[in-house]
Amino acid sequence: MTIQDTENEIIDEFADIEDWMDRYAMIIDMGHSLPPIDEKYRTPSHLIEGCQSRVWLNADLKDGKVIFTADSDALIVKGIISMLIKVLSEHTPREIVDADLKFIDEIGLSEHLSPTRSNGLLAMVKQMRLYALAFLAKENADK
Repeated sequence: MTIQDTENEIIDEFADIEDWMDRYAMIIDMGHSLPPIDEKYRTPSHLIEGCQSRVWLNADLKDGKVIFTADSDALIVKGIISMLIKVLSEHTPREIVDADLKFIDEIGLSEHLSPTRSNGLLAMVKQMRLYALAFLAKENADK
């Protein structure tokens, strides 16, 4: 499944839910399905800078694909990072760097978050892309 396919799937999931309280509840539910991050990654070096809440993020490269794991101490933020992982994990670094992440705007997420949560969302996306860029740089150095 491509990044775009997964984004469209998320857009479809939100299409019939007009009330934002229900959308927040759905985002929180998505966070509950996020697999726990290994305790060894709950360190300051894995915290995302720029998030009001604490968000730990780790990335590993396996068979040419980036595998993200994460956790947060805030329910909505945990749901947001779970959506980002659903969209970006299991893809190549190049696919992640090139992804436009249209689903964020399509479901209205960016316009319904507080300014601090919007900053946090941008910080999460930036960190995930930085991991992908680092893996790309390593691939190119190894050639």
